[in-house]
Amino acid sequence: MAPRGTLLRWGALGFAGAALVACDVAQAPLTVKTPRPRPNVLAETQLRPTSEESAALRSYLVQVQAAQLSQGLLREDGGGPDTPFTADMLARNFERIVFFNEYEKALQGRGGESPLRRWSGPVRVGIVFGNSVPPSQRSADGTAIRNYARRLGQITGHPIMSFGPPNFIVIVASEDDRGAALDAAAARVPGITPESLNALRSLSRDTYCAVAAYAAGSDANTYTAAVAVIRAENPGLLRLSCIHEEMAQALGLANDSNARPSIFNDDDEFALLTKHDEKLLKMLYDPRLSPGMSAAEAAPIARTIARELQGGPS
Repeated sequence: MAPRGTLLRWGALGFAGAALVACDVAQAPLTVKTPRPRPNVLAETQLRPTSEESAALRSYLVQVQAAQLSQGLLREDGGGPDTPFTADMLARNFERIVFFNEYEKALQGRGGESPLRRWSGPVRVGIVFGNSVPPSQRSADGTAIRNYARRLGQITGHPIMSFGPPNFIVIVASEDDRGAALDAAAARVPGITPESLNALRSLSRDTYCAVAAYAAGSDANTYTAAVAVIRAENPGLLRLSCIHEEMAQALGLANDSNARPSIFNDDDEFALLTKHDEKLLKMLYDPRLSPGMSAAEAAPIARTIARELQGGPS
């Protein structure tokens, strides 16, 4: 099954581990700069004609969605009687998804173990649309992103909002205008440069979306910024599934596994955040856990929280 999306993680010295989360490879420090005010859309009143490349990609992704739906994939029910999970299963899935990286470095190799990473400060979500995205899609996607940000805040108990100076940019752009949208995102968020987003400029056809999370301060385990890229060519449900997966991954659920029911699984059985995934997010932002913890340090605490969330012993 082709990867729907992926998370890249950068620290102050470069890649800090990725699901496009990568490992600890030292690179030049990020340049911190004061962003200039920019609109959250690019050339909103002048839509660019679609290129043949973008049109072909859109056709391909429509076929992907249709094929997945015909196989009973991209479920929207959040899990049901056919997908039971115990407290022990939840704790094991938490370990696999939080403490391991999907990629060793930018979209290459398999990643190893990493410490717990999450946000400590407020997450302020902004949106950048490519100038080929029509108004109707901008309206629908903007509403979906803002509503989902609100939901993630309610689940985690962490301040996640869609107002104020953004430190988490969600880009919805086509193959034709992704580069300009990435430049616009870099201009709006301190600690992000256009060069640091290069891994998001050229995506394989089977990568429908991706996100880069940054730790620009002295603590490489505390996120301070993120940029997600959602292909505008994705049809409706695939696009929404990308929004759900990438925004949740950037909060610290870095890896994919065989967890079920979960969007953090390359089988694409579930399109949208599940009840299981909501519990993973509650665990991740539980104050009994903290950034920098290893899997071994967190394991007994995670088991306790999992049993609490499941209503008792496993």
